[in-house]
Amino acid sequence: MLFKNLLVYRLSPSFTLDEETLEAALANLPAKPCGSQTASTYGFTAPTRFADEPPLVHACQGFLLVAGQLEERLLPGSVVRDAVAEKVSEIETAESRKVYKKEKDQIKDEVVQELLPRAFIRKSRTFAAIDPKTGLLYVDSSSTGRAEELLSAMREALGSLPVRPVSVKQAPDSTFTAWLKDGDPGHSLSLLDECELRDSAEDGGIIRIKREDLASEEIQNLLATGKLATVVTLGWDDKLTFQLDTKLAIKKLRFADLLLEQAEQDSGDDDAAGLFDASFIVMMLTLREFVPALSEALGGVEEPENIV
Repeated sequence: MLFKNLLVYRLSPSFTLDEETLEAALANLPAKPCGSQTASTYGFTAPTRFADEPPLVHACQGFLLVAGQLEERLLPGSVVRDAVAEKVSEIETAESRKVYKKEKDQIKDEVVQELLPRAFIRKSRTFAAIDPKTGLLYVDSSSTGRAEELLSAMREALGSLPVRPVSVKQAPDSTFTAWLKDGDPGHSLSLLDECELRDSAEDGGIIRIKREDLASEEIQNLLATGKLATVVTLGWDDKLTFQLDTKLAIKKLRFADLLLEQAEQDSGDDDAAGLFDASFIVMMLTLREFVPALSEALGGVEEPENIV
């Protein structure tokens, strides 16, 4: 259980979550299969499969793990368009008249309802981990839309979820650019070999750099022309590597082999459930140290007056 992406949210200090309350709330919004005329459903499913009836909240050493599940019927737009075009053509030929937009929209709705029961079904899960001690909630996604889908479902189940994305005091692109110019982000962070540079002018060009020394003269020359860094890859304390963008979305998150070996040792045996818990704990303890260090390197967390 190691996240590959990370979006970080902060819960209101006055709001507390515990295993029992969360379990009872999520049970009111379980994952359900799509009906024959339903395009999609969203609900909560067990984040583990180590018991006949696993709980919706997996708790381990005070950390909580939940999983939202999207089930959707896949109906390609091209299939719908072709079916609509065929029906429109049949009407225009049979009745010798033009079919206009309002009628086409009605035909499209009828086509979708006709095709939905035959559409393939896809299931996808999004995980969220909660550290009640620090008041932080982590979503394993680089998509704010997918994360908000999960948070909205939690909000519906709980009745309230005062949470907001973690933000920083300084503009991230200015900070990234300063890191590249100085060659040292500090706070146990190190620059790796990928970045994205954007022209500061409106609608300016983008340069994507891979497998290059970010302290090279070539990159320094690009920065001297006014380009800003909008994406950087970093390592932290020899424990993990990741890609960071200006929205503070973390992608390509990889934990060091040393941490994986530690999880294997902590699990004590080859039991899958034990290894799952051990890796989850190692991940959460690492994030408890990593997120504050990254926030400080980015100029410090911007504290909101209220979280709603």
